[in-house]
Amino acid sequence: MASLAAERVAADEKNDYEHGAEAQEFVHGAPAAPSDPWILAAGGRIYDNWWDALDRKEPEGTHPSYPATGKQSGPDTWRCKECHGWDYRGAAGVYRKGSHHTGIKGIDGAVGKPEAEIAALLRAPLHGYTPEMITDEELARVAAFVSRGQPDMSTIVDGETRAILAGDPERGRGIFQTVCAACHGFDGRRYDWGSDGEHAYVGTEAASVPDEVLHKILNAHPGVEMANLRAFPLSDAVDVLSYAATLPVD
Repeated sequence: MASLAAERVAADEKNDYEHGAEAQEFVHGAPAAPSDPWILAAGGRIYDNWWDALDRKEPEGTHPSYPATGKQSGPDTWRCKECHGWDYRGAAGVYRKGSHHTGIKGIDGAVGKPEAEIAALLRAPLHGYTPEMITDEELARVAAFVSRGQPDMSTIVDGETRAILAGDPERGRGIFQTVCAACHGFDGRRYDWGSDGEHAYVGTEAASVPDEVLHKILNAHPGVEMANLRAFPLSDAVDVLSYAATLPVD
């Protein structure tokens, strides 16, 4: 298996996620008439990493509102997910402890709130996202995601153990093999995000950080040419997640 993995790395130029100019519009642009699923997925990518999603300059320094007691620093503290979590529950969820703990509440309480109100809060000094960072139109996508795009992660992933609580792996197998495998390979090992001799494949990630993987299944990874399942029933994405967690981890 080691030699096969090495061949895959060579074939994919060491798993480089760089995309060509022809993909720029899909990755960073917007359709002339955006559908609601596209808007929600775009907002989810901005929530993940707004400068990669929007092809903007990475922010400098630590976010001024990031707590002094927090254990992170630098640009990553400007990511929404860094304080509010992949499960959207902040201090009440997975990030209630560990290296990402900040004590900041999640965004799950904002489900159903007026999107204009959410956008205004993101512009306010507490969050401090300027129009140069995220335009009004782009900020509206984040607000839409926060208000209408969050799945109830507590019914899908255990907040204590991160065990997957839902999904049909057999049905997910069909979706993965006909959609996701086009880029990730049938065994999920075409890309390896590991370092220091440790592998990190689709299966590795789905088993260890399923809430993050589900977020990316629904919205795509920011800044790369990746499809998402936002336009389909949530159960499809959950089924894919449950199957992905059965794939090889090394």
